[in-house]
Amino acid sequence: MSVVAAAFALYAVIQPHLGAAGGAAIVAAVAALVVGIAGLLAARKAEVGVGLSSAPAPDALFFAEKALEMVKARPILTIGAGLAAGLIAFRNPALAAIVAKALFDSQKPLPR
Repeated sequence: MSVVAAAFALYAVIQPHLGAAGGAAIVAAVAALVVGIAGLLAARKAEVGVGLSSAPAPDALFFAEKALEMVKARPILTIGAGLAAGLIAFRNPALAAIVAKALFDSQKPLPR
């Protein structure tokens, strides 16, 4: 709730100077900047934690390495993909639940 309040406060301050479209653009740019910084910090923490003793399964490790390489090589594209995925999940929560269930089920070991 505080994030929405902060975004509206920023919009209310900017709107008289730049108009409705300009205020909305500034709020969107600030939100994208915050998401980008959070993504870079998460990537940096993930890079530091690679040498942990409890290593994940090889498939999960391969996916994580590829994701980190993509974040390092194309950070703007990664931010855009993250924002698009968030928008899709926001508009269609059922699809997001199906994808999340599929990802978590693929992590479980098969019964013998």
